[in-house]
Amino acid sequence: MRLVLGTRNRKKLREMADLLGDLGLDLADLSAYPDAPPVEETAGSFVGNATLKAVTLAPVLGAWVVGEDSGLVVPALGGAPGVDSALYAGTHGDDPANNDKLLAELAPFTGADRAAYYVSTAVLSDPAGKVVATVEGRCHGVIVGEYRGTGGFGYDPLFLVPEYGKTFGELPPEVKQKVSHRAKAFEQLRPVIVREVLGS
Repeated sequence: MRLVLGTRNRKKLREMADLLGDLGLDLADLSAYPDAPPVEETAGSFVGNATLKAVTLAPVLGAWVVGEDSGLVVPALGGAPGVDSALYAGTHGDDPANNDKLLAELAPFTGADRAAYYVSTAVLSDPAGKVVATVEGRCHGVIVGEYRGTGGFGYDPLFLVPEYGKTFGELPPEVKQKVSHRAKAFEQLRPVIVREVLGS
């Protein structure tokens, strides 16, 4: 049974494939569907954007689709970067520029004011475009003052996980896969996929 991950972000696909790969699904992303329509993330919320991706793509592709939207929330910055995490500095996916802007914005802040959390919202749609499940995972941490580590993507080199004393950029992928926002979201989604998609 095919399950399409509604993204062209290869790094997100790798994480999601690691989280669901043992289920025996035929996992694909949108690179397998060059004619798939672009979905503008205009909902203004993580759950809204994830839902848009899932319900727009599923009937067009005739497949089960997981739409996922994620980002970093810094309460001291009024929730920014939030849903605009990927284009915080103005260019979509420019991780170094986004990180540099975050460091600059947080420069006046210390201690608890540097608290942050990652959010991942995933929405599963059946091939007809009906939402079957909506889940959310969060991972809480602190934004450090300089780049640490080269792993992961996005804001990972700045996002310190207190219980490990390391950033996502420093932690091995197998550790991140246990504690990340995306891992927590997909842990909730797994039983629904087993029941609804695989029919087990």
